[in-house]
Amino acid sequence: MIEKEELNGEMESYSWIGGFHNLTRRKQSDLSEKGGAQLLPSSNSDPKLNKLSRDLSIPQLLAIGVGSTIGAGVYVLVGTVAREQSGPALTLCFLIAGVAAALSAFCYAELASRCPSAGSAYHYSYICIGEGVAWLIGWALILEYTIGGAAVARGISPNLALFFGGQDNLPSFLARVQVPWLSISVDPCAAILVLAVTALLCLGIKESSLVQVIVTAANVIVMLFVIIAGGYLGFKTGWQGYSVKGGYFPKGINGVLSGSATVFFSYIGFDAIACTAEEVKNPKRDLPWGIGLTLFLCCAIYMMVSVVIVGLVPYPVMDPDTPISTAFIENGMHWAMYVVSTGAILSLCASLLGAILPQPRIMMAMARDGLLPSYFEAVSQTTQVPVRSTVWTGVFAAALAFFMDVSQLAGMVSVGTLLAFTMVAVSILVLRYAPPDEATDPVFLQDQTEIKEYQRRRKAINNIVLISFGSLILTSGASARFLPVYLQYIACIIGGLLLLCSSVLLSHIDQYNGQGNFGNSGGFLCPFVPWLPILCITVNIYLLINLGLGTWLRVSVWLLAGILIYIFYGNAHSKAAKEGRAYMQIGSPTRETI
Repeated sequence: MIEKEELNGEMESYSWIGGFHNLTRRKQSDLSEKGGAQLLPSSNSDPKLNKLSRDLSIPQLLAIGVGSTIGAGVYVLVGTVAREQSGPALTLCFLIAGVAAALSAFCYAELASRCPSAGSAYHYSYICIGEGVAWLIGWALILEYTIGGAAVARGISPNLALFFGGQDNLPSFLARVQVPWLSISVDPCAAILVLAVTALLCLGIKESSLVQVIVTAANVIVMLFVIIAGGYLGFKTGWQGYSVKGGYFPKGINGVLSGSATVFFSYIGFDAIACTAEEVKNPKRDLPWGIGLTLFLCCAIYMMVSVVIVGLVPYPVMDPDTPISTAFIENGMHWAMYVVSTGAILSLCASLLGAILPQPRIMMAMARDGLLPSYFEAVSQTTQVPVRSTVWTGVFAAALAFFMDVSQLAGMVSVGTLLAFTMVAVSILVLRYAPPDEATDPVFLQDQTEIKEYQRRRKAINNIVLISFGSLILTSGASARFLPVYLQYIACIIGGLLLLCSSVLLSHIDQYNGQGNFGNSGGFLCPFVPWLPILCITVNIYLLINLGLGTWLRVSVWLLAGILIYIFYGNAHSKAAKEGRAYMQIGSPTRETI
């Protein structure tokens, strides 16, 4: 028989946490069955004044998701990846990348329907994992959306210049100006566009989503033109691109897998839907549909465009910068260049709106929790959007777009997204095996059933931690080509065994079969748990490791600044700490202050 005294060893093991206690405390789910956020008021604010307007339905969510995902990258990636990695098998690259992105999409869909609150991955991590991880995720996402918005804005003026006959013919107030003594090129057009989008977002989610619907619809029409007109040319010319030497896989399967990793980042953007969760009319139903339809539509468009363009032009001679325009020009349709350029501009504008939209909501969520000043949590009573956060986001992004060519920082955008994807997958495992609001403090365990449940949770969490470490060791070993081959094999074997054994053990632990107090019940459930989230964790960690040392060094500076802010501000003002919600570590005791 299991006696309560047997838990003393585990209780003593908690004492080492000490200073780490603040990093691992979690907040309780703050959602009612109706799907509304029950905001915990600041000492100087009325929660009724901080509610967002619920105006979004599936069409608006689809426009936000597709607009954020299908950026101008598709107008370039098809040429670069086909020439350097995949050859005619580019379509297969987009399919594999779409399946990999779907792993994260399934995880997002369950958490979004169960816990529809502003903040997306930050919010899920805070509830399921801990305050320290949540802070780093939120801080990394702020960097991602800021740099992403600035990079998109900087890409609009070169495309716009085509309609004026070149960069030198742009109106003076839009043209880039080189500042020789500073060795920078300022871009007024980019800054003006960011400020215009910021003003639009301040008008209200209904108005900005309407514009997003129009712009995204126009962009999809351009994509359909490329598919239909390109298909006509392909049948007319005999699809010469598929008759090249080397066949369908000229670079082998490794080329396809390498190309898949590259085009994976063209699917980043659907997570913007989760950030608007508090503004959705029926979040339990609409959020999963919005995420799923976005990914399906984007994957279908990518694959059809790649089928057409690769077939029109042999991949060795494909233009890496303007592959779609060049494909039409080489087949006698010079006027199509303007249609394609229009599509590129529209996709960039939609991506710009999608990049700036989520960040104010993440800042608002962090301010609600006390980790940022309460100034950022205010919501306008007139427009029901977080105007202060939106304005500061826009001003900062506009300044960055005006002064800096952020192309060299593009890799930093992927860090925030992949970290968020990884933590969302971990959150699904925690939610299924150790729901945040169902833990019991060992001090207050009353019977054998409660003791066994506590021990089940501890075993599950231990295996989740080992799965994460196993994925990290395995992917690091596979990616560390600077190491001797035998060391790579050793790392892969150790990491693979740790990952496999922990996964098998976790799969034999009973999942929690109740909804409890954690958010909405009866919503979307991620399939194939724990295997799908585990695969998602491994894929995302692999992609993170392969972003490159330079990217990680730059991101580390930003994360270090975030750690300092948390130490000197966030930790002292955390509402979870002030309200006495003490969570010792993942899956451990949950209790209110008595």
